[in-house]
Amino acid sequence: MRPLLAVSNAIDALNEKIGYVCNILVLLACLVSAANAMIRYAFSNSSNCWLELQWYMFAILVMFGASYTFKRNEHVRVEIFYLTLSERGQLWLDMIGTLCFLIPSCLLLAYLSWPFFMQAYNVGEMSGNAGGLIRWPIKFVIPAGFVLLALQGVSEVIKRIAALQGYVTIDAKYERPTQ
Repeated sequence: MRPLLAVSNAIDALNEKIGYVCNILVLLACLVSAANAMIRYAFSNSSNCWLELQWYMFAILVMFGASYTFKRNEHVRVEIFYLTLSERGQLWLDMIGTLCFLIPSCLLLAYLSWPFFMQAYNVGEMSGNAGGLIRWPIKFVIPAGFVLLALQGVSEVIKRIAALQGYVTIDAKYERPTQ
């Protein structure tokens, strides 16, 4: 179980770092948005590049922030049933839901979105707007985000199995296993 917990800790550390980057992106998106609006209204000058940059940052926040949010147990769940279960029942429900729904869905969406990215990459897709950005890097964010979320799902399953076997207890706030 210890090697699996080491894998879980590595996945958690990766998504924690990605979450930190996403937190910085929130600030950067606000600054770019404010600067773009100020330049547009004060100097009657703007570029589609700034608008697309905001869109790109938001896409990265959503797609990469999902795995960080899942790691921190801040995701949406139907708690009306969940809270009526015992701690052991909650662990089982989390594990079954993650194994049966989250991981397969994420891997399917990553698989289906890969050709979307590859097509854009192969043709060197650019924005159709004057002054716009290249599009293929942001299209890579879609499969990458789903893979990161699936990986975090694997980490959560490992932690649940370890908790069910008594190796660790789960810190309810941050989903960190404690030994």
